[in-house]
Amino acid sequence: MDGAPPKDGSAPGPGEGAPLSNGGGGGAGRKRALDESSNGHSKFRLKKRRRAPGPALPKNALMQLNEIKPGLQYTLLSQTGPVHAPLFVMSVEVNGQVFEGSGPTKKKAKLHAAEKALRSFVQFPNASEAHLAMGRSLSANADFTSDQADFPDALFNGFETPDRPDMPFYLGANGDDSFSSSGDLSLAASPMPASLAQLPLPVPPPFPPPSGKNPVMILNELRPGLKYDFLSESGESHAKNFVLSVVVDGQFFEGSGRSKKLAKARAAQSALATVFNLRLDQTPSRQPVPSEGLQLHSPQVLADAVARLVLEKFGDLTDNFAAPHARRKVLAGIVMTTGTDVKDAKVISVSTGTKCINGEYMSDRGLALNDCHAEIISRRSLLRFLYTQLELYLNSKDDQKRSIFEKSERGGFKLKENVRFHLYISTSPCGDARIFSPHEPVLEEPADRHPNRKARGQLRTKIESGEGTIPVRSNASIQTWDGVLQGERLLTMSCSDKMARWNVVGVQGSLLSVFVEPIYFSSIILGSLYHGDHLSRAMYQRISNIEDLPALYTLNKPLLSGISNAEARQPGKAPNFSVNWTVGDSAIEVINATTGKDELGRASRLCKHALYCRWMRVHGKVPSNLLRSRITKPNVYHESKLVAKEYQAAKACLFRAFIKAGLGAWVEKPTEQDQFSLTP
Repeated sequence: MDGAPPKDGSAPGPGEGAPLSNGGGGGAGRKRALDESSNGHSKFRLKKRRRAPGPALPKNALMQLNEIKPGLQYTLLSQTGPVHAPLFVMSVEVNGQVFEGSGPTKKKAKLHAAEKALRSFVQFPNASEAHLAMGRSLSANADFTSDQADFPDALFNGFETPDRPDMPFYLGANGDDSFSSSGDLSLAASPMPASLAQLPLPVPPPFPPPSGKNPVMILNELRPGLKYDFLSESGESHAKNFVLSVVVDGQFFEGSGRSKKLAKARAAQSALATVFNLRLDQTPSRQPVPSEGLQLHSPQVLADAVARLVLEKFGDLTDNFAAPHARRKVLAGIVMTTGTDVKDAKVISVSTGTKCINGEYMSDRGLALNDCHAEIISRRSLLRFLYTQLELYLNSKDDQKRSIFEKSERGGFKLKENVRFHLYISTSPCGDARIFSPHEPVLEEPADRHPNRKARGQLRTKIESGEGTIPVRSNASIQTWDGVLQGERLLTMSCSDKMARWNVVGVQGSLLSVFVEPIYFSSIILGSLYHGDHLSRAMYQRISNIEDLPALYTLNKPLLSGISNAEARQPGKAPNFSVNWTVGDSAIEVINATTGKDELGRASRLCKHALYCRWMRVHGKVPSNLLRSRITKPNVYHESKLVAKEYQAAKACLFRAFIKAGLGAWVEKPTEQDQFSLTP
């Protein structure tokens, strides 16, 4: 039935007899009629007819699995039954899970094991095709209205079922989140593996069958004659990114992907979602978690635009990714929007890094960066931008209009209306958001298999000069300066925990709180490993019991979203450096993450000492009646931070909320780090 020969070299040439598969078949001289259900592996085969030209037939499950996971080992578990009718059982381990398959030959047993492995993480275009491919019959009264992955019947009633295109697209979360076509090597290369298609299919259900159309086809039938425009091409050579756009009903939609075809399909998908409320990817964990309050942007359009802007800016800063310091594991950046049009978005900061300082390099003068993880560095870069904008406001009347700040009726300054900050990270932040979601989500997988496990939500610390996190100890002792210098491991809170903290106390930190009202991220966007349930728990849900927050402080719930074109995992060893750039800088700064300084031993422009200098400068310019907290003669860094009493109260509420929820106690750095002044 399947004219495509197997890939393993056992396919006969024209007119040749096929050798028996291992352990299969009867005696040497016996002939057996060609059995339709035997997958073409009988002792003798009829002379093959020349295949008519046409689209390539789909690959069987074994081939597809081998392309996604090369080098898998199949193990023979057992052989039972009489010699003339043996039954083999083979197994294969994929992603830590063992799948077994049985059959009259080892090859068929392998095929069935591969089918089961594929079923565990293949995503079909919709539930009904998944059921058909799995060989499950559908009851006539099945309630498909509850499954949003299926299109409304009405959509297809007026459509003719098209001839199957040469390379059909299906939207899926298949590891790299790509649309797939039979022409590439991705998992969902066909709506069902060829081997599954050989199973007897049940009677079609009594409702219009799914069409298998890709987003471009569907949109073209709804709005014929649309024109797609090529906008840009960017990205490293191994991970190109194309952007195409389309205008539907006067609205502009963009799509990005690793090929122009993919970008076109994503633009069409975006239009279908917005204009017709048709959502083609319904993997629960992949859905954006909306923010509370006013939504200025379509979540997926915003997420994709922010990710693209950060990546393009990083390319610009690293000679189109060719510079030595373009090497990275994690990329982060902050984008500012000032209205509803994403075209007006501006990249504020870009950074890379995955390591923390070695304890012996701690500075008691605030000259070393303790934490060089990309998202932490991006937020410190944002602080530089906020100081620049405050100084701009304080310059002159004309500059006040250009600043993002305005005077607040409650004293001090606040962001102008519609100014929003969006954080992009190329992968999930270390700690609680990442520890339980090491892989991309798949359709049939429950959002969180064990949501009530005690480990969920625990505070975690980074490992000194390494990668990964460990839970805080229940008897977390205060870290001491001399203890760390004598070799005790320096503990730094995980990125997930620091980001949860920003969602309570704000990203501006304690020093800026003397001047400005709390500033919160409007969006947190991940380039890969986005799981809405894990990320929302890590960012705010685990501390939903927080109480007694001071005025203006809140538990912020930003938009959480992945991107359409999930970033491929960055292979190789993580570099030991971190780069940072803030809008206005002429070039990136490269920091050795182990020492927290640059390669010449100079302090970073992001270190505590540098930011305290900026704070002192602004403090000297702000009239005392515009200070949110009174401070007479600032001198010591630590004392200046304590002046922001409301900020400190909000921080105390946060720490209590973690303890009350049984998630552990926040580990703070030795206090000696902050006991420095700017006077020599």
